[in-house]
Amino acid sequence: MRAIILAAGRGSRMQTLTEEQPKCLTELHGKPLLARQIEALRGGGISEIGIVTGYRREKLQPFGLVEFHNPLWQTTNMVSSLAAADSWLVDGPCIVSYSDIFYEPSAVELLRASTADIAITHDPDWLEVWSRRFDDPLEDAETFRLDGDRVIEIGNRPQTVSEVEGQYMGLLRFTPTGWAEVQRIRAELPEAERNRTHMTGLLGRIIAAGRVPVRALAYRDGWGEIDTATDLESYQ
Repeated sequence: MRAIILAAGRGSRMQTLTEEQPKCLTELHGKPLLARQIEALRGGGISEIGIVTGYRREKLQPFGLVEFHNPLWQTTNMVSSLAAADSWLVDGPCIVSYSDIFYEPSAVELLRASTADIAITHDPDWLEVWSRRFDDPLEDAETFRLDGDRVIEIGNRPQTVSEVEGQYMGLLRFTPTGWAEVQRIRAELPEAERNRTHMTGLLGRIIAAGRVPVRALAYRDGWGEIDTATDLESYQ
């Protein structure tokens, strides 16, 4: 199975840490996030890894991954970057990883074992981590509601903790059928809206359309998201 790492954006919330390099090269305990992702993906059984580049793409070439480039990375969002890897997504199942997260091979194994056309990992115990990251855990949380293992809501602003049954991690999997539904929905959007669409917004549209279920896989091993310099200090 293949995996695609989304690394086109700069990560401006990291401030000076990304002035000269992409966010995924930020080091955690002396190792770049990208190196951690590669190790986890390979440890989870991934045979081929691609990366969608944009900002400072030359910095990522030494890792020897298959490159897909989004030349419009400054004006488009993550889903448009993923579309740059369309040739892989139409060819077979692909795991997709954000580039500002770290996780264990067990998360990859969960996704590899899934038979769903769209599957996402989530952390049911998110509140403990978010309480350390934020004074108000709901400040950066999004709704995540389930019916069994089927996601019925994602990506909205929660009013209460009960609306967040898990934390979406930025690690997911598409089969060609799942990706075809992504492309169908994107094709119906005006260009400006299509370019602005982020991943949870896209997943929300897929859920609303009701044609392809989005399945949730509970993951309880180590992981984290480095979105700001404060996050980095916390995980260090």
